[in-house]
Amino acid sequence: MKIAVLGDGGWGTANAIMLAGYGNDVTLWGAFPDYVEEMKRTRRNDKFLKGVELPPNLKLTADREEAVKGAEIVVLAPPSKYFAAVAESFKGLVGEDMLVVSLTKGLCEKTHRRMTQLAKEILGIGTVVALAGPTHAEEVGRGIPTTIVAACEDEEKARIVQRVWSGPYFRVYTSSDPVGVEIGGAVKNVIAIAVGCSDGMGFGDNTRAALITRGLAEMKRFVVAYGGKPETLSGLAGIGDLIVTCTSVHSRNHNVGERLGKGEKIDDILASMQMVAEGVWNSKTVHELAAGLGVEMPICDLVYAMCYGDFDAKDALKSIMGRELKSE
Repeated sequence: MKIAVLGDGGWGTANAIMLAGYGNDVTLWGAFPDYVEEMKRTRRNDKFLKGVELPPNLKLTADREEAVKGAEIVVLAPPSKYFAAVAESFKGLVGEDMLVVSLTKGLCEKTHRRMTQLAKEILGIGTVVALAGPTHAEEVGRGIPTTIVAACEDEEKARIVQRVWSGPYFRVYTSSDPVGVEIGGAVKNVIAIAVGCSDGMGFGDNTRAALITRGLAEMKRFVVAYGGKPETLSGLAGIGDLIVTCTSVHSRNHNVGERLGKGEKIDDILASMQMVAEGVWNSKTVHELAAGLGVEMPICDLVYAMCYGDFDAKDALKSIMGRELKSE
């Protein structure tokens, strides 16, 4: 199939590599022409997916029209903070006849919309498929066995994505609950910062397990209030993605939390990072949404306080352990 992947970050690049490896006609679009030219020359994307060769049949471009011309599938893969701007820049170029897939985990800071909602509204198209799960780009780009969920209200679209993406090392399940899948993908990043903070403070397995478990409880409450299905979070896009983001050496969100736990300031941490940590942005959106929905999210609230307030890790520990006692 002819596929356009919009966004040359690690996750977009890993998907482009895999889909091209299946024999599809794949074009990877990047927003910065100079860097796209560098990738063409080196056949690598060392800024975002270090050490992985780009296959010779993968096309690269910074030209929007060239990227999507004739595409049957358009894949949106920018960070959540820039998702709306990227979608706007392709308005009029992506049509109803194209199947649109979102790889981005997060919520819009300004509108609090899910990424598939944003894409649908901005591009003026039908339903969009969300693709999410425990999937670090560093591993997918190297062909390490991985599973994921394609979620859409239109189940036939989810099944098309399942067929196109599935291969020897990549297995896709389908879901009709994009709300649960996308909200799970946003909130787990926030919980991962909390787990990283615990690890940075030198705590152990007990603390990590407690934060993951109670974090999952927060995710379920939030999903239900938002209109999703709690059982979705028992699957790959919930507990699966939560585990990998909270425990992996590849997790940027865990790394941010670990550095917070060691006493670094959030501004210094973010200034030193080349790639984004979605959980920092999403902690603000989740905090605001949860307040509006009346959902209790103590762990997420403390991550927000550390990222946007004057709380440090010791303050957060004292606050979470001193909460009113209650039943599970």
